[in-house]
Amino acid sequence: MVAVALLAVSGCESPVPFYRPGEGSPHAPRIALGGPAPYAPPHPTSPAPAPVPQRPRGNVYAAAGPGMLAPTARGLPPRVYVPNAATGTVDVIDQQTGRLAGRIRVGGTPDLIVPSGDLRRLWVTDLDGGVFRPVAPSPARRGEPLRISRPGVLYFSPDGRTAIVPAARPGRVDFRHPRSMEPLGTLRLPCTSAYRAGFSADGSSLVTTCPASRKLVRVDLARRAVTAGLKLPRGARPGDLRLSPDGRTFLVADPAKGGLWTVDAARLRATGFVRTGPGAHGLVFDRSHRRLFVIGRDGTVSAYDLAGGTVSRLFRSPGGRPLLAGGVSPDGGALWLSDPLNGTVYALSTQTGRPFRKVRVGGHPGSPCVHPQPGRVSLGGTGLYR
Repeated sequence: MVAVALLAVSGCESPVPFYRPGEGSPHAPRIALGGPAPYAPPHPTSPAPAPVPQRPRGNVYAAAGPGMLAPTARGLPPRVYVPNAATGTVDVIDQQTGRLAGRIRVGGTPDLIVPSGDLRRLWVTDLDGGVFRPVAPSPARRGEPLRISRPGVLYFSPDGRTAIVPAARPGRVDFRHPRSMEPLGTLRLPCTSAYRAGFSADGSSLVTTCPASRKLVRVDLARRAVTAGLKLPRGARPGDLRLSPDGRTFLVADPAKGGLWTVDAARLRATGFVRTGPGAHGLVFDRSHRRLFVIGRDGTVSAYDLAGGTVSRLFRSPGGRPLLAGGVSPDGGALWLSDPLNGTVYALSTQTGRPFRKVRVGGHPGSPCVHPQPGRVSLGGTGLYR
């Protein structure tokens, strides 16, 4: 195995450890909480966003506002971690300078980076190779790879007790220990190719999409049982999804129809469709959680205003090349995306859509993982925090 290769970056030392399989008990505490106030001010990493109004009560993302870093995330350097399937590395970008700070060699074909539920480590997933690998964000260290049978995207239950892996084939949901990834159980789904997932407002249930079956399926996490299903109209292909801030609606991307399905979260019933543009597949909330960025396979980035129901175009990649969704900077000023065909990572102003960072990493960069991000917990997936 090739050794870790990472350029030294000053000020990056941190005591944050990570669990290695076979090293002590995965249930043991890794680092004490406490210390000063639970949130830290954001780093000046991007253009200042517009002032954010005070959040109303009942916002499921109330703990993920600008600069609201959890104790376990404070002190970590502001970085963007980019899986690169062509080079078998995780490319590390400094948010403040926009420069490549180093590379972590993980081997295989890494395609996604998911922060653990407690925010203390990163999981690098290789879905084609069936491997999950833990990585400590600072100082950069990697753990032993874990072999996973036909894995999908990695999620963590809101209570932090369970890792959840919707599997592509056959349609199923695997339950695992959130730190050791030891198997805890499997639930077969009434669909094929489970893809993306989201959680109800109270965290009691998970909703996963099955693009090939045109279905959404709800799973009760305590009982590990399917409790509801929804089949969308012919021609639909549900993909990524996000829960609205008030917890009442799932917003489901549909690249085939070119927009967003609105789905009643309680009854799991479709209530409408919003056209955003061809190939809508990636979803990222802005830091106010009032706008949802929709990334299209035609290289466009659109903003859907939840209150007004309007859609505005922010950006289109050169040549209309497809983009992969990343995350928003802690202060809310930058949206990070990757252009896998051009080996480039962009940071766009969330207000104007203008790119102010363009980082050439080469290879085929996957979805950028902005870390740390505000929120008390990570729910995994493609940047879910609460």
